[in-house]
Amino acid sequence: MEQKKIDRINELARKSKTVGLNPQEKEEQTKLRKEFLAAVRMNLRAQLDNIDIVEKDGTIVNLGEKYGNKTSH
Repeated sequence: MEQKKIDRINELARKSKTVGLNPQEKEEQTKLRKEFLAAVRMNLRAQLDNIDIVEKDGTIVNLGEKYGNKTSH
């Protein structure tokens, strides 16, 4: 996610605490927060998919291959 969008999220959060947001700003804030969370989830998934575990018998298991295709909740 671009730094410009993160700065805008923070700006809207500060404004909502002080003077409040109009309906358009609330909608923008919701959209930006959803985009931010999606980016965080995508980055976390990419990190987890690249973790290799060495089992007791010496075999190496990639977590992305082992759990990546399963759906969550």
